Amino acid sequence: MLPERLNELKSEIIQFATLIEQMKDKSIKGLVNRDEKTLLQVIEEDEPRANKFELDIDEFCTTLIAQFQPMAKDLRTILVIYNMNNALERMGDHMVNIAESALELIKHPPIKPFIDIPRMNDLVKQMLADSINSFINNDPVLAKDICERDSIIDGLRDQIMRELITFMAENPAIIGECIHILRIAENLERIADLTTNICEDVIFMLQGRVIKHHSNDSEDSPVQ
Repeated sequence: MLPERLNELKSEIIQFATLIEQMKDKSIKGLVNRDEKTLLQVIEEDEPRANKFELDIDEFCTTLIAQFQPMAKDLRTILVIYNMNNALERMGDHMVNIAESALELIKHPPIKPFIDIPRMNDLVKQMLADSINSFINNDPVLAKDICERDSIIDGLRDQIMRELITFMAENPAIIGECIHILRIAENLERIADLTTNICEDVIFMLQGRVIKHHSNDSEDSPVQ
């Protein structure tokens, strides 16, 4: 029956999200703790697992649509999970980018203690966890709140960029390290964007409203 299969699909996407959360934590902890083993684990072990999740869930969604020809909310749920699956796989790619830059950074003495990157990571971590909770608990209010947090992440990314530009101007010898730190910040910002995409899809699933591009409620497009 479709309800039981949908519950299995939801369980799969939640497991995938849990893996992605673990990858993000390990990539930043590996950077801060200068732990090469943890960073390599993200690249060599976790990414292949993430790729397998993405392929399996993609096939699961396609099979359910072909087998049951769902309508209305059931169809929206499957389509949202399909989009979530794609977003999570892309997040996994960003985690690998972070781990690769971290591996380069730990080869050199630190420019300064990492403060803004871990702070940015904590905020993105909470956004991702809340986005999955909004999906699990059918909570469009939480999903909307997460969309509004995205600007905070953008501000932190810009702050890090301004600081790094100052560092590079004062000491061109550290340009390479600064570029890797900026790359990490940009990847965290992209993860936040993808998390926002998930929340927009959750609102679509629950209310049939399209809020892409952060449109005002009065401009939201209802879908029957």
